[in-house]
Amino acid sequence: MTSLRWPLACLAALLLPLLGGDTWRLALRYDRAAVAAGQLWRLVTAHFVHLDLRHGLLNAVALALLWALFARSWRPSAWLLIVLASMLAIAAGFWWLQPSLQWYVGASGVLHGVFAAGCIAMLREQPRVGAVACALLIVKLAWEHWQGPLPLEDGPVITAAHLYGALGGALAGIALAARKLY
Repeated sequence: MTSLRWPLACLAALLLPLLGGDTWRLALRYDRAAVAAGQLWRLVTAHFVHLDLRHGLLNAVALALLWALFARSWRPSAWLLIVLASMLAIAAGFWWLQPSLQWYVGASGVLHGVFAAGCIAMLREQPRVGAVACALLIVKLAWEHWQGPLPLEDGPVITAAHLYGALGGALAGIALAARKLY
């Protein structure tokens, strides 16, 4: 049961904010004007609120899949750094590279960071599988850059969050691997 504690806590963190409906979503989302006014918590909380139940469930399923693939690749403290680096990269990207973006919700950017860090670990553990995983992530990000969101995604998808999150996760993974902190 102990091994399920972390994934269940993460799933709860993604799904419980749905109980607050529009009120919580508006209070916790990335809102450029609110961040400029000093509400810096939104740079973190935006990743825990979602457009709707479907969006929250898709992110929860993606988290479960990533957990199944990569959970043992990094220590819990390393995963925390990877998630924080992904959030920081997304916040920095939105603030400095996307000044016209007024609001954002969802965990997909951070999940791309988790996937990227998982790919870095996989390159260390199983180089051929890791190379395929990296190639798939790069192809997905390139598709989104040139073609927009994948057809299965609906709602306003900010694909730049996927890129920023992946860059943050990859950089954290590379730094952790270089220091052998896995």
